[in-house]
Amino acid sequence: MKILVINAGSSSLKYQLFEMDGTQVLCSGIVERIGLESGIITHKTFDAEGNETKTKKELPIPNHNVGLTEVVALLTDAENGVIQNTDDIQAVGHRVVHGGEFFNETTVITAEVEEKIRECFQLAPLHNPANLQGILDCTKIFQKATQVAVFDTAFHQTMPGKAYRYAIPTELYKEHGVRVYGMHGTSHKYVSKAAIDHLGLEGKDSKIITVHLGNGCSMAAVRNGQCIDTSMGFSPLDGLMMGTRSGDIDPAVVFFLMDKLNMKSEEVYDLLNKKSGMLGVTGDSDMRDIEARYNEGDEVAILATHMYTYRIKKYIGAYMAAMNGADAIVFTAGVGENDHGIRKYAANELEGLGVYLDEAKNNKLRASDIETISTSDSNVKVLIVPTNEELEIAQQTLAVLG
Repeated sequence: MKILVINAGSSSLKYQLFEMDGTQVLCSGIVERIGLESGIITHKTFDAEGNETKTKKELPIPNHNVGLTEVVALLTDAENGVIQNTDDIQAVGHRVVHGGEFFNETTVITAEVEEKIRECFQLAPLHNPANLQGILDCTKIFQKATQVAVFDTAFHQTMPGKAYRYAIPTELYKEHGVRVYGMHGTSHKYVSKAAIDHLGLEGKDSKIITVHLGNGCSMAAVRNGQCIDTSMGFSPLDGLMMGTRSGDIDPAVVFFLMDKLNMKSEEVYDLLNKKSGMLGVTGDSDMRDIEARYNEGDEVAILATHMYTYRIKKYIGAYMAAMNGADAIVFTAGVGENDHGIRKYAANELEGLGVYLDEAKNNKLRASDIETISTSDSNVKVLIVPTNEELEIAQQTLAVLG
């Protein structure tokens, strides 16, 4: 069975095509700068041995439908194509960021599901509209394929009320859905499951802390494969310090900015989401640039790095308290998999909690597979688990189709 995975953003579209008989990646790519004067498509195909053929195109891509049409042309290309026509694809798995309380599992898309995704626009205004547009376009293009939605928020729907409720009037939750939802659920599910399998904890009382560090960052406490708490809240703004997002902040700061500095609500929203975090403190949002400045002794970069990792450390302690211990701490995503300095400062000086990091193992820059970076006698294992959200979406799509 061939399953196409689609991740539609506001101005981009990522995709991967899987042959699910062996989970082989047939091709992958990204369409960028959708809606701008000049768009870019980067397309890669892979043979059975994993050898890569790369194609890059620059052309106007006014909307997602045009982008998908160009992708289909690449998929069916006479020389480098991987399918003969769109009917060769049996299912399309879509990443949908927010499913609210409507969805706690992967779902075949119907008109009713599309409407529920639309109702969640206000909860994820930057993501859900693009996700839905990708669904609508794929429904027209891949007419014989089953369209399936995999929700980032679904994995976190197992949280108990004591974790997801805010201490505000109950009617705001019941009538308007104001609660913790969490994000990055597809990644947290994939890496926690991989860690459980790697440590032989399947069927046992497992306690995994997952640390997803990219431009957006979040953590989750996963007990017996189910999320019991997560750092992102009502929106992706809450929790850890991120590339451009502030993370945890006293709500009174919002009122101060509006009352004292006469900022409008949309200006505060833009400030906290796009101009804060590492960018706000250092002027840079790319962790590689900040690391270089750190190594040069830049005091601002040093402060920001320790702010960033201190917050991770605090959540590790909180989640160990919530689960009464932990079997493993798992680092994943672009920063988590590649930045040994961030892992070091986030996981060191936790010996009192049974965490002993092996610095020599940790200094490996990138893990191609699961790597253990704690000492052999560490009570809590520290792992690097490369995330694969696209494969998780493909596997969940396959599972829902039976």
